[in-house]
Amino acid sequence: MKLITSAILAVMDEVKGIEKTMDVGTGQSSYKGVSDKVVKEVLRPAMIKHGLVIVPTAVEAKATTDRWEETNQYGTKQKQSTLTEVTTKYLLVHSSGESIELAGYGHGVDSQDKGAGKATTYALKMALLYTFLIPTGKIDDADTEHSDDIEVPKTNKNNFKI
Repeated sequence: MKLITSAILAVMDEVKGIEKTMDVGTGQSSYKGVSDKVVKEVLRPAMIKHGLVIVPTAVEAKATTDRWEETNQYGTKQKQSTLTEVTTKYLLVHSSGESIELAGYGHGVDSQDKGAGKATTYALKMALLYTFLIPTGKIDDADTEHSDDIEVPKTNKNNFKI
């Protein structure tokens, strides 16, 4: 495990961080994120340089589909949303032959057939970021305020915030 550990440390030393350049969502719910493409573009050269490859070895998926009807001025339409959750396994292999198994988790929501792709993409991205301890963005994603310190909004009898 000495050579693969040295290679992982070398990648960690080389890749200092990745900025959040992608806009996710719109309006007040929007936030900055790091795209899968950017993670791979930053990590790939460092992994190649230090003799590392990652190979997916297993995916366990669970999909849940919700269906409902929506009515507007044009009539009633059937709608659906599928949540796909995956747990994944990867083999991180060094050119020496040493290897280590990595795990990932991801979920994706889509109205058609893209949920599995979203989930597996997220699982790999997070496995890479966590394996090499790559910080993203200017501030840490961890909460800076404990939930016990946040006042619970008051609601009326109809559960509307007041």
